[in-house]
Amino acid sequence: MADRDTEYVLDDQVGYLMRLANQRHAAIFQSFTIEGLTAMQFAALVRIAEQGKCSQNRLGRLAAMDVATIKGVADRLRAKGLTVTEPDPDDRRRTLISLSDKGRALLDQMRARGHEITAATLAPLTPSERDELVRLLRKIT
Repeated sequence: MADRDTEYVLDDQVGYLMRLANQRHAAIFQSFTIEGLTAMQFAALVRIAEQGKCSQNRLGRLAAMDVATIKGVADRLRAKGLTVTEPDPDDRRRTLISLSDKGRALLDQMRARGHEITAATLAPLTPSERDELVRLLRKIT
């Protein structure tokens, strides 16, 4: 029988545990979301609100999404009427993305839900454990 120190135990692996935690968080997010907004779409809307008009490429960097992912997210946000695009006056080859009135209104509602989502995700932890988890996650990202 293998020694516990050398045996590969899936339930002890950080990647596996992070995936389980992420799946739990995703399920909680979906139970609180409005109009089927995904976590990635929400993140993009928050970044647009913080940044103001920005290019799709910059939005991807701000929201930590690769080029293909941000394109799909931006397309879906536009299709839902949550963002609008316009040519960049400094570079006509580039398009700027901003929030539509509908996007601003939805984001206002979702910000409150975002706090509820975080609270539900972290509910099993004590307040000091919550702070420590966030601190450690920031350290490894």
